[in-house]
Amino acid sequence: MPIIPVSGRDQTWAALTEESAYVFGVLEEGRVVQWYWGPRLPAEALSEVVSETPGWIKTGFLDPDDIAELLPVDGGRRWGVPALQAVYEGGVRSVELDFDEAVSGENSLELVLRDRAHGLRVGLHLRLRDDTDVLERWVSVTNESTAPVRLQRLDSGSWVIPEQAGAVFLGAAGGWAHETQLQRGELPVGETTFGSRTGTTSHKANPWIMIGDAGEDRGRVWTVALAWSGSWRMTTQRRPEGDIAVSAGFGHEGLIWPLAPGRTLRTPPALGLFTDGGYGEASAAWHAYARAHVLPTPGEVRPVLYNSWEATGFDVTEEGQLGLARRAADLGVELFVVDDGWFAGRTDDTRGLGDWHPDPDRFPDGLGRLFDGVRELGMQAGLWVEPEMVNPDSDLYRKNPDWVLHYPARRRDTMRNQLVLNFARDDVRAWALDWLDRLVREYGLAYLKWDMNRSFTQAGPGDLLWIDHTRGVYAVMDELRSRHPRLRIESCSGGGGRADFGILRRTDQVWTSDNTDARDRQPIQQGFSYLYPASVMSCWVTDSPNAVTQRSVPLRYRFHVAMAGTLGLGGDLRSWSTEELTEARSLIAAYKEVRQTVQHGRLHRLFGQPGVTASAVQYVLDSQVVVLAYHPYGLTKQPPRRVRLAGLDPSAVYCFDDTRVHGATLMNHGLALPTWFHTGEDYRSEMVVLRRV
Repeated sequence: MPIIPVSGRDQTWAALTEESAYVFGVLEEGRVVQWYWGPRLPAEALSEVVSETPGWIKTGFLDPDDIAELLPVDGGRRWGVPALQAVYEGGVRSVELDFDEAVSGENSLELVLRDRAHGLRVGLHLRLRDDTDVLERWVSVTNESTAPVRLQRLDSGSWVIPEQAGAVFLGAAGGWAHETQLQRGELPVGETTFGSRTGTTSHKANPWIMIGDAGEDRGRVWTVALAWSGSWRMTTQRRPEGDIAVSAGFGHEGLIWPLAPGRTLRTPPALGLFTDGGYGEASAAWHAYARAHVLPTPGEVRPVLYNSWEATGFDVTEEGQLGLARRAADLGVELFVVDDGWFAGRTDDTRGLGDWHPDPDRFPDGLGRLFDGVRELGMQAGLWVEPEMVNPDSDLYRKNPDWVLHYPARRRDTMRNQLVLNFARDDVRAWALDWLDRLVREYGLAYLKWDMNRSFTQAGPGDLLWIDHTRGVYAVMDELRSRHPRLRIESCSGGGGRADFGILRRTDQVWTSDNTDARDRQPIQQGFSYLYPASVMSCWVTDSPNAVTQRSVPLRYRFHVAMAGTLGLGGDLRSWSTEELTEARSLIAAYKEVRQTVQHGRLHRLFGQPGVTASAVQYVLDSQVVVLAYHPYGLTKQPPRRVRLAGLDPSAVYCFDDTRVHGATLMNHGLALPTWFHTGEDYRSEMVVLRRV
């Protein structure tokens, strides 16, 4: 898609996608501002959205142009949210940028700004893709002077949201065991900030926001998302005059990033998307973008996996794991993952992290026989690792105590009996890559579950660590995958604490939450689905009562909830009854018949509040349609009698259970689910598979 000059306007451009236009340019005084972002306009109409000032009248208390800037700075007539704050030699804090030049590339543009008095070069980057309406923006800052510069804030850019009658926002926030809970409401006047100070994306919020008074299938939606896996900040500013802007970037308040002469700091991408079809259309566009431009293995069908953690805890032995593997293989599992407890000295969570070789007492000959046995059963082999952590009670820490995050003369606070290794260090990254490469090569591993179980504390030396640690993790993952192209990685951080478009560029799945309770998982999975496709959402069926909530839920319901993403098992199969094993075998077989559609099809969130009321989701791919419907409560809370489907061909005929119905009927009259009314029992669920004929 092109980035073109706007006819009749100097230094003004339009980024045109199939459905949208993004118009921006340079004011006389050198500020770069956004004039329009919304439905695509004819080329001859683009100049009509440009005015001498994009905002309200100027007063002694408000300059409207600062909220319209692509990178509002701390300096001059600006009192809004700064995306760039710098301190120059002598304590000068006011940044004054002048437009210098525009550098065009293939579907890209860099606008170069300079603070000539202090030798700061700022590049505002914009890139388009041919097959998506997503705009990619980032910023690069170079110190071309001979004096150091300190950066106190550097966002990836600010996005102006057009004026609208209702400033309604949608986001995802929560905590451990209840991640990605939808947050919706009217934006208050002032500043609304989501973010993380933990060193990772965090459980508390996910780095995206949608703005627009929309429903699932109607209304205009503007989305801003940040592709970053460390600490971050996203601030939405709403002025009393009605202006709205979203500024997003890495880091959090209080950090100071030194920029030495000749050095450049580049931000992660901030992604913007306009759609006109409600939240459902926005999600579909984000899923398509992820498959086309983010995920390393987007077209693959994810295998059904089994993870041994809940069955064995730290009691990991060769025979015990093989016993579980035989049961898992009998059910149709395709990938067997050995979780925590396999490495040296790891009999509980107080010791062993950092000593990544098989425990000699339990595996005197290594893990070879275990994983050979797994493969003989027809499954791939996977292993849990936590490369960024170390126990003080470990050989690694005793040998290299300076490898952890720390400050001199300050205590080293542990959490979960762990300290965080500093992946900003070359020697730490080299060490991690060496043993990870050895494990994958020696044992023929197909899968790693990469965990990260605690937040940063005593995060020194230097504030650049908050950026360089994340980039160090990226670098190790990238190199490991380069050496082992068939290796697949799952991102885990105490559940869903590291889920974003940054980590998904080098991982294939995300462990969505440590909470596997089916009812709790429904709203978690719903919030996750607004940005990320089902193929990356790891969903396990575990034991009942659930280990986290102690809630009992029928096996069928647990499976149907987990079948809405990438299916896995994590229960103690040794305790499952013959009837449960038989039912599980049947449900796994049924999932394999539909997983291509679930993982790669178009998602429709049909109705309901998942986990609270009756609800349903639908997936469509080619001629197959899959409907998963849930009713957590009995007849005291009646569900709809019919489920109206979406996204079908109204003139086509669809077949299910020897019944033939037109698409128009299914979308307007609905699909009956009679078993919902047979009894008043809680936790009833259905999977209906239709095929266009």
